[in-house]
Amino acid sequence: MQNDAIVECVPNFSEGRNRKTIDAIAAAISSTQEVKLLDVDVGADTNRTVYTFAGKPQAVVDAAVSAALSARELIDMRLHKGAHPRIGALDVCPFVPVSGISMAECVELARQFGARLAAELDVPVYLYEKAARKPSRISLANIREGEYEGLAAKLSDPEWQPDFGPAKFDEKWGATVAGAREILIAYNVNLNTKDKRLANEIALTIREGGRQAKNPDGSVMKDSAGNPVRIPGRLQAVRAIGWYIEEYHCAQVSINLLDYAKTPLWEVFETVEEEASKLGLRVTGSELVGLIPLRAIADCGKHYLRKAGKSAGLPRKELVELACQSLGLASVSPFDSAHKVIEWSLEEKAPLASMKLDTFVDEVSSDSPAPGGGSVAALAGALGAGLSAMVANLTVGKKGYEANYAALSEMADSAQGIKDELLKAVDRDTEAFNAVMEASRLPKASDEQRVYRDERLKSASETAALVPLHTAEYCLLAMKSCLVAVTAGNRNSVSDGAAGAIMACAGLESALLNVRINLAGMADSSFTKDLLEKCGLLQAEAAALKAQILEIAEKSLGK
Repeated sequence: MQNDAIVECVPNFSEGRNRKTIDAIAAAISSTQEVKLLDVDVGADTNRTVYTFAGKPQAVVDAAVSAALSARELIDMRLHKGAHPRIGALDVCPFVPVSGISMAECVELARQFGARLAAELDVPVYLYEKAARKPSRISLANIREGEYEGLAAKLSDPEWQPDFGPAKFDEKWGATVAGAREILIAYNVNLNTKDKRLANEIALTIREGGRQAKNPDGSVMKDSAGNPVRIPGRLQAVRAIGWYIEEYHCAQVSINLLDYAKTPLWEVFETVEEEASKLGLRVTGSELVGLIPLRAIADCGKHYLRKAGKSAGLPRKELVELACQSLGLASVSPFDSAHKVIEWSLEEKAPLASMKLDTFVDEVSSDSPAPGGGSVAALAGALGAGLSAMVANLTVGKKGYEANYAALSEMADSAQGIKDELLKAVDRDTEAFNAVMEASRLPKASDEQRVYRDERLKSASETAALVPLHTAEYCLLAMKSCLVAVTAGNRNSVSDGAAGAIMACAGLESALLNVRINLAGMADSSFTKDLLEKCGLLQAEAAALKAQILEIAEKSLGK
């Protein structure tokens, strides 16, 4: 699990009519630190509200528990009626990996949540999907069978003992189903027709479940055992139907993409285009319903760059913009990537990294101790990584470098990630310094205050040393990207690759100085010894790499 791991949680509560209850649950989620409430989808007919929030893994679990505690006081299943199947007040609570976290880790989060919910509310909890402990419980529909009204009988069946909590019927709550699943992307493709039958014909062809095979007379074809024969659809992990949207005056193929790693969004779009063409139709654009992970939409931008023979290593914002244009995502409604991309909707504005260049330099030159050398080191490394990506992007598509296209495009994509991480470090370094200053100002009049201050100061100082170490490690990665740039990139840009290496190396050496100064006031320990050893190794590797890059550049420039 990465430090910047993001998890999405989508709890479904059995209340869609009482605004006070709906708002109270939303407030419980919003009040949890390091979590952002992204959407509240209220359904009066279904008497159900779906909340979508995301954030740090442990904070997301805390928010889900807090929401359930609120619902415990406000929802009474004995009074509940609605069109949607349900088994309890908090009917289902899936945890979804967004970035920096694996499915296995989300499974553990779901089980942690289930155990806490059962312990704190004394209610039965079942596990489903990826978190299921029994094959019969993978399907949510299987667990829900009989719904709330049949739950008492279900709990008396040994086969349906809950995974957590008591096997007793709680009339007010019912039961909760918790689990982990892949992110679901709700996506609609627009057609130049109002005929929903044509849209549905495309849906039947592309969706994984396909359609029933028919005999020439129109009857359902059956196999030797008498079971209906199905013709599988073209795309894995895709569900789809066709419908007509009066607001847009067009039919759509409405799609749920269950696993964009198996079937990327661009493939869905292009497959619909192919099938529409066979019917004499044209695709006029598409729309995203809800939010999408950055990787899912950035991969679309990369795909269309590669189709055009270009490098896919552009900044993430450019990739998303290209994906929006290529898929026609603004064709029926505005597409605001700042709110549509999950990671960006959670992103707090970086005070330093988002400054204008002259403002940042002025801030560095002021009488404030931060931003200082650590932030400047991170910026230097980011510029080095940016130059390596630039060389690659200038080379891919140039005649004479065809054999290097794949390696350079891959390097450019990697360098963009390195650049983004170093830009985050510009603010992280200053935040770490400020935390040390805050800890040093804590009162120390009593023994108790001194102990607390010393603990806070030790923790803050360790963080203040680890942040520039992380910066140095990424600066070394930027230098390695520059090595690829000067060896495989356009000869006319070798000076840019070498300049990038010099900048990244300066960032690395500056960051290591910040590590050492933060360790200077700390007692000798395995922590300080380990970090100083890492500093020495990084410095030695960077020096050798810089010499290698400059030698290559000098030979090239001497011709």
